[in-house]
Amino acid sequence: MINVGEILLDLWNGSGFAALTQGFLSQGGWQNLLMIIIACGLLYLGIVKKFEPLLLVGIAFGCLLSNLPLGGLYHQELWDAFMDANNPAYHSYGAILREAGLIDIFYIGVKTSLYPCLIFMGVGAMTDFGPLLSNPKSLLLGAAAQLGVFVAFFGAVLLDFSGPQAASIGIIGGADGPTAIFLTSQLAPELLGAIAVAAYSYMALIPLIQPPIMNALTSAKDRRIKMVQTRQVSKTEKIIFPIVVVIFVALLLPDTAPLIGCLMLGNLFKETGVTDRLSDTVQNALMNIVTILLSTAVGATMVGSTFLTTNTLKIVVLGVVAFGISTAGGLLGGNVMCKLTRGKVNPLIGSAGVSAVPMAARVANTVGQKNNPSNFLLMHAMGPNVAGVIGSAIAAGFLLSVFGG
Repeated sequence: MINVGEILLDLWNGSGFAALTQGFLSQGGWQNLLMIIIACGLLYLGIVKKFEPLLLVGIAFGCLLSNLPLGGLYHQELWDAFMDANNPAYHSYGAILREAGLIDIFYIGVKTSLYPCLIFMGVGAMTDFGPLLSNPKSLLLGAAAQLGVFVAFFGAVLLDFSGPQAASIGIIGGADGPTAIFLTSQLAPELLGAIAVAAYSYMALIPLIQPPIMNALTSAKDRRIKMVQTRQVSKTEKIIFPIVVVIFVALLLPDTAPLIGCLMLGNLFKETGVTDRLSDTVQNALMNIVTILLSTAVGATMVGSTFLTTNTLKIVVLGVVAFGISTAGGLLGGNVMCKLTRGKVNPLIGSAGVSAVPMAARVANTVGQKNNPSNFLLMHAMGPNVAGVIGSAIAAGFLLSVFGG
């Protein structure tokens, strides 16, 4: 005779609800529950408030999935063993493939740095380096805006983070999500979830973070400066540029070759005029597919037991400091350039040296127009903006060469 009560009891005992309640205190069930609430909050920010929704929605849902008990989608312990040199499964993808869940398979693309590189290829295909080529001085502003990377690095060291962890936290200041994921997955994968959420959240908040700093570090007179139209860049220059950059940068810092190589390959697809189909695929279909896999896998690393720590709070604070100082560094560079050119450069474009393309350039343009309605700084700000993309990749390559072993 079928015992309905026993069947229902077995069903309950095998459910995630039982795992949450029975292990609420002893097995970290409260951490999973809190992370589920946090995931729902992130979904609200992505969907309703539109904070980087293309990535934040996937990150939040990945977090939700990995914190549902018994789902078997992501196994933190497998990746801990993968990174432990004393474990027999150290660096053994075979062990992961035998026991992996769905998101573990997704995460392989993060661990191998495949996804960030493919994202950079898409970014390259969507980037016009014309403003940078027409005004090469703007490359210096992109470099100045990396100041926050190194200030946050030293701040993280003072807060007792290891060198590799501090490097991963510092790169948040570059305002480049794929670069942050690339470096963190290599140096400090245990911090990946916190760093990714901090990086993309602050990128979404650039219109709120940057204007007060811009107004504080520039004079009203300088903010009203109108810049002259830049020269027209030839197609030949645009084709030669990615080839020259990848040769020079990859020889100077070989660790940057994956990011810079993919960025410039995507840009070459765009500029040649004979690979339109490839450019379109990289910009749209490939970019969208990789974004789904990347965001979900990164979000899954936000497991309650590793995410709910004081280190996460420190990362959140250091992240906003890094963003603010990077903005300040670009603006200080803009002020210097303004003085050296006797008022021909509006220092506001320096704030676009962070590599959040094209949001940072739009913010510079918006603040400029508030001070002078006839001011149009967008194209001028795009020079430092795309220079920031190159600058953040170089900074990541430098930190990887120092701490990557």
